[in-house]
Amino acid sequence: MAPFGKIYSYPGHFRVHRAQVVAALNGLEVIEAPDFQMAVTNKTPEYLAKFPMGKVPALECADGFCLAEGGAICQYLAAAGPRAAQLLGPAGDIKTQARIAEWVFFAETELVSNLLPLIVMCLMKLLPYDEGRCNQHLASAERAFGKVEHALTTNATAGEKTRYLMGGPEITLADVMVTGALIPLFTSFIGAEMRAKIPNTVAYVQDLAATKEFLDAFGPLKMCETGVRG
Repeated sequence: MAPFGKIYSYPGHFRVHRAQVVAALNGLEVIEAPDFQMAVTNKTPEYLAKFPMGKVPALECADGFCLAEGGAICQYLAAAGPRAAQLLGPAGDIKTQARIAEWVFFAETELVSNLLPLIVMCLMKLLPYDEGRCNQHLASAERAFGKVEHALTTNATAGEKTRYLMGGPEITLADVMVTGALIPLFTSFIGAEMRAKIPNTVAYVQDLAATKEFLDAFGPLKMCETGVRG
């Protein structure tokens, strides 16, 4: 059987890894497009005809459906398979669906929005390093960690037997989107001293990172000792 679709992007892109986790959880095969070259492939007329802004990641499905934006790709993959109700919330349960969506938007607006400038400045070095700006993004990310820690602590206090954000027994899209942003933050930017302040969040990331779906996409979790912020 042909794969459900293929993703265009450069190697090691955490947004691609998140999509791969969602696809694996939902029983969908999504492969990385072979021979993709950033700033080459995505500037061709063929690529721009499918994805007019030339952005990555971008998903091309076997039925010809094309979709850009990492969050939208994950949302679509979550809805397209047999475990959609688990990942997005049961049909008709609009409060659960809304809460999952809240975490999805939180991941993009509070975690990814601060992660990407750090990657561009410190890892890819596409922009000059700016200590003030770097510290601002780190502080904003740290503030966001508080929301995750609060949710996980509340679940534990309530006697929940899992560390999932929704408090239930199964992984949802909320967990994939949030953990998929926390992994690169903990890997490269947030060191042991800061992580010590959010023990439930660290344990949560470690638990999810050890699952087959996350391991296959992200590889083994190797958190940095000092990072940019100790």
